[in-house]
Amino acid sequence: MTPLIRSGKFLAWLAPALVGVFLLLSWEWACWQFAVPAYIVPRPSVIAHTLWLDGPMLLVSLWATMKITFLAFALATVLGTFIAFLFVQSRWIEISFFPYAVLLQVTPIAAIAPLIIIWVKDTTLALTLCATIIALFPVIANTTLGLRSVNPGLAALFRMQRATRLQTLLRLRVPTALPYWFAGLRISSGLSLIGAVVAEFVAGTGGQGAGLAYQILQAGFQINIPRLFAALFLISVAGIALFLLMLVASKQVIGAWHDSEAVHEG
Repeated sequence: MTPLIRSGKFLAWLAPALVGVFLLLSWEWACWQFAVPAYIVPRPSVIAHTLWLDGPMLLVSLWATMKITFLAFALATVLGTFIAFLFVQSRWIEISFFPYAVLLQVTPIAAIAPLIIIWVKDTTLALTLCATIIALFPVIANTTLGLRSVNPGLAALFRMQRATRLQTLLRLRVPTALPYWFAGLRISSGLSLIGAVVAEFVAGTGGQGAGLAYQILQAGFQINIPRLFAALFLISVAGIALFLLMLVASKQVIGAWHDSEAVHEG
């Protein structure tokens, strides 16, 4: 265990865990001390009990939300990467179309989601498109930046060797862009989940197979605040899991050769 502690990996997990336990215990104590009603702020123990009782129903809703999240994330990854590859082919293409990518980022999804839901009859497709719009920009921006961030000396070397544009793209630009691409995916994965929840809120889809947004709305209408907190907890756990999944994927793909994922000993 001593080498593990010395490497910092153990503390990297232990420190956040200790902070989380301290915050939960403080929350529990404050609710007990000040007699805060559960319909205002429930204690963590009450939320855990609600998760145990309503877990099957909430997990079904979580899966419905995650399906939209995965579809939106996959679509944003493919579209964002393709658009970034187009942008680096010509400065004029990037200058002409990049402002419209920014427009997608700054437009409130709550304002355009009703239109998308009206135009697209299939509810799943409509929710996926709404979530994709939110998740698309980080992939475009980060991948474009990565493809542009080529070492000038290496670029000159490729020109001296008479490398074709395709060879330069695959052997120089793509490896350089991978850390930026994965950084965009880490952001986009969380935004896909946010977009799915926001789209479900706007759509107001309910009934069997509805997502967690519907459970949150129903819990609010019924003043069932412990269930509301339980649903929020599941959304948070799902978001953390997506981030960690992208982090592990990044380390697996580029951790062996790129400085951004290198382990530095203290």
